[in-house]
Amino acid sequence: MKRFLSVLLSIAIIFAVIPAIEITAFAVGEYIEGYYTYTVDESDCATITGVDNSISGNITIPTTLGGCSVTSIDDWTFSNCTSLESVTIPDSVTSIGNYAFEDCTSLTSITIPDSVTSIGGYAFEDCTSLKSINVVEGNENYCSVDGILFNKNKTTLLMYPIGKPATSYIIPDSVTSIGWSAFEDCSSLESVTIGDGVTSIGESAFEDCTSLENVTIPDSVTSIGWSAFSFCTSLESVTIGDGVTSIDDWTFLNCTSLESVTIGNGVTSIGSGAFEYCTSLESIIIPDSVTSIGNDAFYACTSLENVTIPDSVTSIGEYAFSSCSSLESVIIGNSVTSIG
Repeated sequence: MKRFLSVLLSIAIIFAVIPAIEITAFAVGEYIEGYYTYTVDESDCATITGVDNSISGNITIPTTLGGCSVTSIDDWTFSNCTSLESVTIPDSVTSIGNYAFEDCTSLTSITIPDSVTSIGGYAFEDCTSLKSINVVEGNENYCSVDGILFNKNKTTLLMYPIGKPATSYIIPDSVTSIGWSAFEDCSSLESVTIGDGVTSIGESAFEDCTSLENVTIPDSVTSIGWSAFSFCTSLESVTIGDGVTSIDDWTFLNCTSLESVTIGNGVTSIGSGAFEYCTSLESIIIPDSVTSIGNDAFYACTSLENVTIPDSVTSIGEYAFSSCSSLESVIIGNSVTSIG
C-alpha cells in the first residue's frame, strides 16, 4: 500500500508540474521552411523575414510555419521576387512591413485579409504590373474600390496600383487626403480630377506620373507635400487653388514640359527647388501673398524670360534663378532684404 501511495504521489506531482511548463513549437530564433525564412517570438508568433527569390507564380502565404502562427510580413520580405504573379495573405497576418513587396515586377494582384491592421510605407513600391489591391470586405482598417486601396471610410486614398491601364481617374468625393506616393509611377494616367473635398496632397503623391498633362488643385487643398508632382515630364499646366499656403520643396522638380503655372493668392512661400529644371516654363506670376522664395526655386528654368517679384517678398534664396539662361528682366519688390 505504501508503494502504491508513493506511485500515486509521484504521478500527482508530475501532473501538477506539467501545466507550468511552457510548450513552444520552436525556441525564439530564426528558421527556414520551404521558401520562407522566419523568426519566432516568445508568443510563438512567426514573422516572415525573407523568401527565396525563385518563388514564382500564384502563391498563398502559409498560415503557420513550424507550428507557429504567421502574424507578420517584415520589411522588404518579398523584395525583388520578380516572378511572383499573385499573392493571397492568410487571415493570421496582422501587419505588412515597409517595402514588403518592392520590385515584384510581375505581381498583378494581391489579396489582403480582414485581419490586417497595418500596411507599411511603400509596401508595393515599383510593382509595375500591379493592377489591383483587393481587401476582404470584413477588414476594419482598409477597403478597396476597383482595386484601389483606401482606408476603411474612404477618406484617404492610399494607393492607386501602378499597373492599372486607365488613362484617367476621378478621385471619389469622400476623399479628403491623398496619401504619400499614392499615385507614384502611375505612367498610364493622363488626367486626374481632384475633388473639392480634398484638403491635403501627400509627399511624392504624383511623382513620376510621366503621362499626366494637366492638374487643377482646388481651393479646398491647404497643403501639398514635397516632391508631389516631381518628374511629371508631360505636365503642361498647373492651377494652384487659393487654399494652398506653401509650395513645398521640389513640388514640380523636373516637370520639363510645364509651360504655365497659376499660383493661388494663399501661397506665402515657394520652397527649395519647387520649380527646378522646369525647362519649358516661360513666365511665372508670383502673387502678393508670397513672402519668401527658397533656394534653387527656379533653378535651370532655361525658358524663363521675365520675373516680377512682388513687394510682399522679403527674401530670395541661394541659386533661386541660377542657370535661367533666357532671363531678360527681373523686377524686385521694395521689401526684399536678402538675395542669396
